[in-house]
Amino acid sequence: MAAQRVFPLSCVVQQYAWGKMGSNSEVARLMASSDPLAQILEDKPYAELWMGTHPRGDAKILDNSILQKTLGQWIAENQDCLGSKVKDTFNGKLPFLFKVLSVETALSIQAHPNKELAEKLHLQAPQHYPDANHKPEMAIALTPFQGLCGFRPVEEIVTFLTKVPEFQFLIGDNAATQLKQSLSCDSQAVASALRSCFSHLMKSEKKIVVEQLNLLVKRISQQDCVECMACSDNTVRAGLTPKFIDVPTLCEMLSYIPSPSQDRLFPPAWSQEDPYLSIYDPPVPDFTVMKMEVPGSVTEYRVLALDSASILLMVQGTVTASTRTAQATIALKRGGVLFIGANESVSLKLTLPKDLLMFRACCLL
Repeated sequence: MAAQRVFPLSCVVQQYAWGKMGSNSEVARLMASSDPLAQILEDKPYAELWMGTHPRGDAKILDNSILQKTLGQWIAENQDCLGSKVKDTFNGKLPFLFKVLSVETALSIQAHPNKELAEKLHLQAPQHYPDANHKPEMAIALTPFQGLCGFRPVEEIVTFLTKVPEFQFLIGDNAATQLKQSLSCDSQAVASALRSCFSHLMKSEKKIVVEQLNLLVKRISQQDCVECMACSDNTVRAGLTPKFIDVPTLCEMLSYIPSPSQDRLFPPAWSQEDPYLSIYDPPVPDFTVMKMEVPGSVTEYRVLALDSASILLMVQGTVTASTRTAQATIALKRGGVLFIGANESVSLKLTLPKDLLMFRACCLL
């Protein structure tokens, strides 16, 4: 009998402070839907669902016929399941971490290095950069959200500096002047000016940031601030709710916000030569996330084989899954997670006439 290469997973939930609380969190709801024994604690945040082999969140295998207890352990002994190209390229390891995020407050500002810089930083300071790999990211919206990604065009930032005195105060006159003058210069001058502006903002003392945000909120609450799109509901709420008062509130005037019509974003990688981007430019990631929607009128759906290991998340619907290597069918419902080895196809039979919504993460090289 062929070794089993498709099996269900129990995945780790991370309870970071910025996550949504209790049953307001989609992460918590997915967890509870897939596990009847799971209990949602309403006073606890449920921030991220991790589906992969990360050391701090290695998924457990829900199949007693498999000797290995976690996905990472199983892949280490069954590297061919990754697919030939993935196995050779990533040294026999699963190269992605599939996540669901449920966000209540702003996450920390992050910059992920590209591959070349990641290797260099890892050699220089492994205690701060334990991984020599780059970390390209892709985010897909399950519900409406706002994300800051890369930098706005310089012209827009200069407009905010002119119209928002509190923003200019935190940036500083010298950095603001440098950015305005860079409009007529080359890309290196623009990058240098952006670096200066961003550094001044990020290094501002918390007390001064709070003072300026309170002044901003007071000013725009006393006038019709139609001319400044950055002084919108988010900034007003930030001023009225102390726990939201921080530097990222003002980063809206520096950063790019994808349009409401977009349902995904690709954070740009950070290179040593040009870490400050004047225009958001989506990179090509090393991984793929497929969105699969199946109408409830369809009784059976086949998940096609790929030359890559993949992880499938059921967001909506109820099915039984079967494969040529599985000893029995696998029940899969909302919140269920399925590992699919390379070159394995899966037949899904709908057990209820309701639409399916699934996402499948893989690495197509």
